[in-house]
Amino acid sequence: MVKLVISVLLATFFISSPVNAVEPIKIGLTLGLTGKYSEICDMQLKAFRLWENDVNQRGGILGRKINLIVYDDSSAPRNAADLYEYLIDKDKVDLIFAPYSSELTEAILPVARKHGYPVIASGSSQFRTWQKENRYLFGFYTPSGKYTVGFLEMLTQNGIENIAIAYTNEEVSRSIANGAKEWADRFGLRTLFFSEMGRSPGNAAEIAKNARSLQAQALIVCGYYNDAVNMSLALKKIGWRPRAFYASVGPALPSYSRKLGRDAYYTFTSSQWEYSEKFPGSDIFYKLFAETYNVKPSYHAAAAFAAGEILEAAIKKAQSLNRGNIRYALATMETMTIMGRFGDDRKTVKQSKQFPLIIQNQKGKNKIVWPEHLRTSKPAFRK
Repeated sequence: MVKLVISVLLATFFISSPVNAVEPIKIGLTLGLTGKYSEICDMQLKAFRLWENDVNQRGGILGRKINLIVYDDSSAPRNAADLYEYLIDKDKVDLIFAPYSSELTEAILPVARKHGYPVIASGSSQFRTWQKENRYLFGFYTPSGKYTVGFLEMLTQNGIENIAIAYTNEEVSRSIANGAKEWADRFGLRTLFFSEMGRSPGNAAEIAKNARSLQAQALIVCGYYNDAVNMSLALKKIGWRPRAFYASVGPALPSYSRKLGRDAYYTFTSSQWEYSEKFPGSDIFYKLFAETYNVKPSYHAAAAFAAGEILEAAIKKAQSLNRGNIRYALATMETMTIMGRFGDDRKTVKQSKQFPLIIQNQKGKNKIVWPEHLRTSKPAFRK
């Protein structure tokens, strides 16, 4: 009798035990939730969680729920590399996403390569990163050297002839700046000065004064969120605005407009996505994000969500969690995301299906001003 009771109890335990339940698919990543990328990474974290919830509400992938494991890398490459080792060795994650930024993505590539993990990058635009490792790295950002092409084209169409370019001491920022100078030459624009800038408000003021003294008609600042804010405040402080002001990355975030108010008006920037393009699911994502977090998503958020869509499609195509099969699926498939069509070009070692939009802050709202066939408003230039 005792043996029978024990047998029944053991049978009941194993039937109800989580050990026999289907294990979730563990996906790891780090984000700079503190440090210089914190504004952007907060956007990305929100979007990754939104994707996780969406997938799980639909029953998961291949019948398994998703479990995202996220650590704060403090926006530091060394931290990111160490944490990805931990994710793989200790957390035993099945798959990974890349951290935000080209420099951190590049830092974790040796780890991914050593362990055979394909990497989907939702925040890397530096071409050198793609050249360095094209076997395991997949993404969809336009190379940073082409960020300003649309903006420069608009300058030539609106009678602007000379520009000033400033950039921070980071590889991506230098790449945007070098690309801007190269394309400015192609468009016949004169570059009055091409200068590195520091991160302090005082240094931004020096750059602004230099641009004013040279009578630059357009000022291009290549950096991140705080660099765009510092330059906008510096321009206000010296009481001067060029006919066109462009800053990379920062002005695409809603917080740029909230922080600066009217001082954000007329700022141009590049965007990898705007929800008004109406790609499949884009409008639904926009509304769901805004309702969930009470803030509008930037293209950084859309990129994170799209990375999830791409990984989901690759797993389904591979019909397994075999990383070699998933890598092959990523290298050969095309799929639609909220950012448009994904198709990674293995020959040119970069995303070949996307191009950046140019948006402008007009009375506190970002409007698409380039290319013309997608624009939601005409560009506005100061007199």
